[in-house]
Amino acid sequence: MPVGHDSAAPGAARSDPAPLTHSLAEQIAARLSARIVSGVYAPAQRVMEQAIADEFAVSRGPVREALRLLEKDGLVTILPRRGALVSNLSIDEVKEIFDVRAMLNGLRDRLIAENPERSRILPALEEEVANLARFARDAGMADEYVDTVSRIDALLSRALNNRRLKSILDSLVLQTLRYRQLGLSTPQRRRQSAQSWQKLVKAIRGGDGEEAERIARQRVTDSRDAAIDLLQRASAKSPGARKAASPA
Repeated sequence: MPVGHDSAAPGAARSDPAPLTHSLAEQIAARLSARIVSGVYAPAQRVMEQAIADEFAVSRGPVREALRLLEKDGLVTILPRRGALVSNLSIDEVKEIFDVRAMLNGLRDRLIAENPERSRILPALEEEVANLARFARDAGMADEYVDTVSRIDALLSRALNNRRLKSILDSLVLQTLRYRQLGLSTPQRRRQSAQSWQKLVKAIRGGDGEEAERIARQRVTDSRDAAIDLLQRASAKSPGARKAASPA
Protein backbone atom coordinates (compact mmCIF):
# COMPACT_ATOMS: atom_id res chain seq x y z
CA MET A 1 0.00 0.00 0.00
CA PRO A 2 1.58 3.32 -1.06
CA VAL A 3 2.25 5.86 1.66
CA GLY A 4 0.76 9.34 1.71
CA HIS A 5 1.88 12.03 -0.71
CA ASP A 6 3.85 15.09 0.40
CA SER A 7 3.88 18.35 -1.47
CA ALA A 8 6.68 18.48 -4.02
CA ALA A 9 10.09 19.68 -2.93
CA PRO A 10 12.65 21.45 -5.12
CA GLY A 11 14.43 18.93 -7.29
CA ALA A 12 12.19 16.15 -5.94
CA ALA A 13 14.47 13.44 -4.68
CA ARG A 14 13.82 9.70 -4.96
CA SER A 15 10.93 10.31 -7.42
CA ASP A 16 8.01 11.64 -5.42
CA PRO A 17 5.47 10.04 -5.48
CA ALA A 18 7.34 6.73 -5.65
CA PRO A 19 6.14 4.21 -8.24
CA LEU A 20 4.02 1.39 -6.86
CA THR A 21 6.76 -1.04 -7.86
CA HIS A 22 9.03 0.46 -5.17
CA SER A 23 9.20 -1.16 -1.76
CA LEU A 24 7.40 0.40 1.19
CA ALA A 25 10.73 1.49 2.66
CA GLU A 26 11.71 3.18 -0.61
CA GLN A 27 8.40 5.03 -0.71
CA ILE A 28 8.89 6.27 2.85
CA ALA A 29 12.49 7.25 2.04
CA ALA A 30 11.18 9.28 -0.92
CA ARG A 31 8.85 11.27 1.35
CA LEU A 32 11.48 11.84 4.01
CA SER A 33 14.19 12.83 1.53
CA ALA A 34 11.88 15.42 -0.02
CA ARG A 35 11.29 16.91 3.42
CA ILE A 36 14.99 17.03 4.22
CA VAL A 37 15.91 18.60 0.89
CA SER A 38 13.16 21.24 1.18
CA GLY A 39 14.16 22.12 4.76
CA VAL A 40 11.06 20.78 6.52
CA TYR A 41 13.51 18.69 8.56
CA ALA A 42 16.41 20.90 9.62
CA PRO A 43 20.05 19.80 9.94
CA ALA A 44 20.69 17.96 13.24
CA GLN A 45 16.94 17.42 13.78
CA ARG A 46 16.04 13.95 15.05
CA VAL A 47 13.78 11.87 12.82
CA MET A 48 11.48 9.99 15.18
CA GLU A 49 10.89 6.41 14.04
CA GLN A 50 7.63 5.93 15.90
CA ALA A 51 6.18 9.23 14.70
CA ILE A 52 6.96 8.33 11.09
CA ALA A 53 5.52 4.83 11.56
CA ASP A 54 2.32 6.31 13.01
CA GLU A 55 2.05 8.88 10.23
CA PHE A 56 2.29 6.30 7.46
CA ALA A 57 0.43 3.59 9.39
CA VAL A 58 3.27 1.08 9.14
CA SER A 59 5.45 -0.84 11.57
CA ARG A 60 8.84 0.52 12.57
CA GLY A 61 10.64 -2.04 10.37
CA PRO A 62 10.07 -0.25 7.02
CA VAL A 63 10.87 3.08 8.69
CA ARG A 64 14.22 1.77 9.93
CA GLU A 65 15.00 0.45 6.45
CA ALA A 66 14.03 3.81 4.93
CA LEU A 67 16.37 5.61 7.32
CA ARG A 68 19.20 3.25 6.37
CA LEU A 69 18.60 4.16 2.72
CA LEU A 70 18.77 7.85 3.61
CA GLU A 71 21.97 7.27 5.59
CA LYS A 72 23.50 5.67 2.50
CA ASP A 73 22.51 8.80 0.54
CA GLY A 74 24.13 11.04 3.17
CA LEU A 75 20.89 12.68 4.29
CA VAL A 76 20.77 11.26 7.82
CA THR A 77 23.25 9.93 10.35
CA ILE A 78 22.18 7.01 12.55
CA LEU A 79 23.75 7.12 16.02
CA PRO A 80 23.59 4.51 18.82
CA ARG A 81 20.88 5.34 21.39
CA ARG A 82 20.03 8.57 19.57
CA GLY A 83 18.50 7.27 16.37
CA ALA A 84 18.53 9.13 13.05
CA LEU A 85 19.58 12.77 12.82
CA VAL A 86 19.39 14.90 9.68
CA SER A 87 22.96 15.34 8.46
CA ASN A 88 24.54 18.75 8.87
CA LEU A 89 25.62 20.65 5.80
CA SER A 90 29.39 20.33 5.67
CA ILE A 91 32.03 22.32 3.78
CA ASP A 92 34.26 19.23 3.56
CA GLU A 93 31.35 17.24 2.10
CA VAL A 94 30.65 19.99 -0.43
CA LYS A 95 34.24 19.84 -1.64
CA GLU A 96 34.28 16.05 -1.89
CA ILE A 97 30.91 15.66 -3.62
CA PHE A 98 31.25 18.55 -6.05
CA ASP A 99 34.83 17.73 -7.03
CA VAL A 100 33.70 14.20 -7.94
CA ARG A 101 30.58 15.49 -9.65
CA ALA A 102 32.56 18.03 -11.70
CA MET A 103 34.69 15.25 -13.18
CA LEU A 104 31.75 12.92 -13.80
CA ASN A 105 29.48 15.61 -15.26
CA GLY A 106 32.32 16.71 -17.49
CA LEU A 107 32.73 13.16 -18.80
CA ARG A 108 28.98 12.75 -19.21
CA ASP A 109 28.53 15.94 -21.21
CA ARG A 110 31.57 15.19 -23.36
CA LEU A 111 30.21 11.75 -24.25
CA ILE A 112 26.84 13.24 -25.12
CA ALA A 113 28.37 15.97 -27.30
CA GLU A 114 30.45 13.39 -29.16
CA ASN A 115 27.55 10.99 -29.64
CA PRO A 116 26.38 10.99 -33.29
CA GLU A 117 22.79 10.63 -32.01
CA ARG A 118 22.97 13.72 -29.77
CA SER A 119 20.36 15.51 -31.87
CA ARG A 120 17.69 13.30 -30.27
CA ILE A 121 17.91 15.10 -26.93
CA LEU A 122 18.46 18.63 -28.28
CA PRO A 123 14.78 19.68 -28.54
CA ALA A 124 14.03 18.75 -24.91
CA LEU A 125 17.35 20.18 -23.71
CA GLU A 126 16.85 23.46 -25.55
CA GLU A 127 13.33 23.81 -24.16
CA GLU A 128 14.44 23.27 -20.57
CA VAL A 129 17.41 25.64 -20.91
CA ALA A 130 15.06 28.30 -22.31
CA ASN A 131 12.97 27.84 -19.16
CA LEU A 132 16.11 28.34 -17.08
CA ALA A 133 16.83 31.65 -18.76
CA ARG A 134 13.28 32.79 -18.02
CA PHE A 135 13.41 31.69 -14.38
CA ALA A 136 16.83 33.31 -13.90
CA ARG A 137 15.32 36.71 -14.76
CA ASP A 138 12.74 36.41 -11.97
CA ALA A 139 14.16 36.52 -8.43
CA GLY A 140 11.01 34.87 -7.09
CA MET A 141 11.45 31.67 -9.11
CA ALA A 142 14.44 30.15 -7.33
CA ASP A 143 12.67 26.84 -6.62
CA GLU A 144 11.52 26.53 -10.23
CA TYR A 145 15.09 27.17 -11.35
CA VAL A 146 16.54 24.41 -9.15
CA ASP A 147 13.76 22.02 -10.22
CA THR A 148 14.60 22.66 -13.86
CA VAL A 149 18.34 22.14 -13.35
CA SER A 150 17.53 18.79 -11.73
CA ARG A 151 15.37 17.81 -14.72
CA ILE A 152 18.14 18.78 -17.15
CA ASP A 153 20.68 16.74 -15.22
CA ALA A 154 18.32 13.75 -15.29
CA LEU A 155 17.71 14.26 -19.03
CA LEU A 156 21.44 14.26 -19.78
CA SER A 157 22.14 11.25 -17.57
CA ARG A 158 19.34 9.26 -19.22
CA ALA A 159 20.88 10.02 -22.61
CA LEU A 160 24.13 8.26 -21.66
CA ASN A 161 25.03 4.98 -23.33
CA ASN A 162 27.46 4.30 -20.47
CA ARG A 163 25.25 2.58 -17.90
CA ARG A 164 27.93 2.44 -15.22
CA LEU A 165 28.54 6.18 -15.37
CA LYS A 166 24.79 6.80 -15.27
CA SER A 167 24.47 4.62 -12.15
CA ILE A 168 27.25 6.50 -10.36
CA LEU A 169 25.73 9.88 -11.24
CA ASP A 170 22.31 8.76 -10.05
CA SER A 171 23.79 7.70 -6.71
CA LEU A 172 25.08 11.26 -6.15
CA VAL A 173 21.80 13.06 -6.82
CA LEU A 174 20.53 13.18 -3.25
CA GLN A 175 23.94 13.94 -1.80
CA THR A 176 24.25 16.93 -4.11
CA LEU A 177 20.76 18.39 -4.02
CA ARG A 178 20.85 20.32 -0.74
CA TYR A 179 24.14 21.90 -1.74
CA ARG A 180 22.90 22.66 -5.23
CA GLN A 181 20.12 24.74 -3.72
CA LEU A 182 22.73 26.67 -1.74
CA GLY A 183 24.91 27.14 -4.79
CA LEU A 184 21.98 28.54 -6.79
CA SER A 185 20.37 30.55 -4.00
CA THR A 186 21.19 34.04 -5.32
CA PRO A 187 19.82 35.70 -8.48
CA GLN A 188 23.37 36.42 -9.64
CA ARG A 189 24.33 32.75 -9.41
CA ARG A 190 21.22 31.65 -11.28
CA ARG A 191 21.93 34.08 -14.11
CA GLN A 192 25.53 32.83 -14.29
CA SER A 193 24.28 29.24 -14.28
CA ALA A 194 21.75 29.90 -17.05
CA GLN A 195 24.48 31.33 -19.26
CA SER A 196 26.60 28.23 -18.64
CA TRP A 197 23.75 25.92 -19.67
CA GLN A 198 23.20 27.97 -22.83
CA LYS A 199 26.88 27.52 -23.70
CA LEU A 200 26.58 23.79 -23.09
CA VAL A 201 23.67 23.50 -25.52
CA LYS A 202 25.79 25.22 -28.15
CA ALA A 203 28.73 22.86 -27.51
CA ILE A 204 26.53 19.75 -27.69
CA ARG A 205 24.80 20.97 -30.84
CA GLY A 206 28.22 21.50 -32.45
CA GLY A 207 29.59 18.16 -31.28
CA ASP A 208 32.38 19.85 -29.33
CA GLY A 209 33.10 17.33 -26.59
CA GLU A 210 36.12 19.14 -25.17
CA GLU A 211 34.18 22.37 -24.73
CA ALA A 212 31.17 20.55 -23.28
CA GLU A 213 33.42 18.93 -20.69
CA ARG A 214 35.07 22.24 -19.77
CA ILE A 215 31.71 23.99 -19.38
CA ALA A 216 30.28 21.21 -17.23
CA ARG A 217 33.24 21.16 -14.87
CA GLN A 218 33.21 24.93 -14.49
CA ARG A 219 29.46 24.97 -13.85
CA VAL A 220 29.74 22.46 -11.01
CA THR A 221 32.80 24.22 -9.59
CA ASP A 222 30.95 27.54 -9.55
CA SER A 223 28.09 25.96 -7.57
CA ARG A 224 30.59 24.36 -5.20
CA ASP A 225 32.30 27.67 -4.50
CA ALA A 226 29.01 29.51 -3.97
CA ALA A 227 27.76 26.84 -1.54
CA ILE A 228 31.03 26.90 0.41
CA ASP A 229 30.92 30.70 0.63
CA LEU A 230 27.41 30.64 2.11
CA LEU A 231 28.32 27.89 4.60
CA GLN A 232 31.41 29.80 5.70
CA ARG A 233 29.36 32.95 6.24
CA ALA A 234 26.76 31.04 8.24
CA SER A 235 29.50 29.45 10.35
CA ALA A 236 31.09 32.84 11.05
CA LYS A 237 27.76 34.16 12.33
CA SER A 238 27.12 31.24 14.69
CA PRO A 239 27.68 31.85 18.43
CA GLY A 240 30.24 29.05 18.62
CA ALA A 241 32.29 30.52 15.80
CA ARG A 242 32.22 34.00 17.35
CA LYS A 243 33.34 32.57 20.71
CA ALA A 244 36.17 30.66 19.09
CA ALA A 245 37.27 33.80 17.23
CA SER A 246 37.23 36.05 20.32
CA PRO A 247 40.52 36.80 22.18
CA ALA A 248 41.43 34.42 25.01
